[in-house]
Amino acid sequence: MPAARVEYVGHATVLIELDGLALVTDPVLRRRVAHLRRRGPIDARRLGEIDGVLISHVHYDHLDVPSLRRLRRDVPVVAPVRSGRLLRRFDDVRELDAGDETRIGPLVVRATPALHRAARPLAARSASLGFVVVGSRTVYFAGDTDLFDEMRGLADPLDVALLPVAGWGATTGHGHLDPQRAVEAVVRLRPRIAVPIHWGTLAVVGRRPDDEAPEEFRRLAAERAPEVDVRILPVGGSTQF
Repeated sequence: MPAARVEYVGHATVLIELDGLALVTDPVLRRRVAHLRRRGPIDARRLGEIDGVLISHVHYDHLDVPSLRRLRRDVPVVAPVRSGRLLRRFDDVRELDAGDETRIGPLVVRATPALHRAARPLAARSASLGFVVVGSRTVYFAGDTDLFDEMRGLADPLDVALLPVAGWGATTGHGHLDPQRAVEAVVRLRPRIAVPIHWGTLAVVGRRPDDEAPEEFRRLAAERAPEVDVRILPVGGSTQF
């Protein structure tokens, strides 16, 4: 079986390589997004090779139109229902509700629930989603979400869970996972590997991105789910699975 790979590009942007295809989640590829500033490298050399884009919700730090303009127009984009108005430059936009599925080549992409309120000026209110990508292996990308009951049995077996552990402000607040809630997500999901994301990248001016959350997540996971392999990737780092 050929190796699969995930690369932590930063914040909620992850490159998933599986079964010969490359999918990117919530691509944010700029030094500045609204009031947020980025720390860490941006490697955009592989954008021309992307086979699909997964958009979890319409907040500016997840659906960044200038970043999306750097992708080919013919790339399939999977996004929540009622978000298509923001994605008009693309030829193939697939709007899903939780529970819907679509195919990108040999991969099945299934939209999952997410507890996160998402709205944007001049755009219709739309739901937030996570995604399960199923091929020879299974990957869950949580997007932004709080805990929800359906996490139990969301994907079985689950090889990799990409879980947010921090935010860009002083606190994460409702609708997000912090290290403690992310560990509870691990307990419910039972992945083979957990990769913390949504940390160490974006912050408001005058603040530093949170670098401590992933280590706290790993420590707590070792206590509650010692069988799970927690892999902390630096921005730009990758791992095979």
